[in-house]
Amino acid sequence: MKNILLCGLLSLGVIVRADEAAKPLYENNFEKADVGKLPDELMVLGGEFTVKSDGTNKFVELPGAPLDSFGLQFGPVEKENVAVSARIFGTVKGRRAPTFGVGLGGVGGWKLQVSPGKKTLELLKDQEAKASAVFEWRSGGWTQLRLQIRKLKDGEWKIEGKAWPQSEAEPKEWMISAEEKEEPIAGKASALASPYAGTAIGFDDLVVERVSGK
Repeated sequence: MKNILLCGLLSLGVIVRADEAAKPLYENNFEKADVGKLPDELMVLGGEFTVKSDGTNKFVELPGAPLDSFGLQFGPVEKENVAVSARIFGTVKGRRAPTFGVGLGGVGGWKLQVSPGKKTLELLKDQEAKASAVFEWRSGGWTQLRLQIRKLKDGEWKIEGKAWPQSEAEPKEWMISAEEKEEPIAGKASALASPYAGTAIGFDDLVVERVSGK
């Protein structure tokens, strides 16, 4: 009887540890946030971000003016074996379209950016483009983005990203990737946008989580 109880407790411990390992490092869908304010844990990198509600969903909104580049930082300081994901909403106005994305490693780290004007999905290290892929963005809908940095071995890292319309299933394969020999910068995750269309941009479901390095 004691052996059965001990095995049960050990199994429970394994389940608890597995659940803890699977739990995101940071997660915010803003449903508990106050409209008209911004959660204190979000670090604003310029821009008048505020929580809005469409009646069924709460999200953070960046106004369509001024026409500049803005961002939010969130989650713990990490440098590798980590992923960030978010949903971002934008619209075109005439021939103008916003750019938006997510990042890891703080201001000078890696970024996954949707650039509708160029019809591309880009990987940038700081501000330098490292890789790009054709991407047809859909105006007036939510786009899901995911970026991760994995350490493959000493002196070798891989950065991978994907983006897809919320209305569709997540692609199984990474759409864009780059290899890096230089150790990534430690920093917070971020959500970024430039409202070049002059229309508001929405952000929701911010998540930072641990990923396997190999």
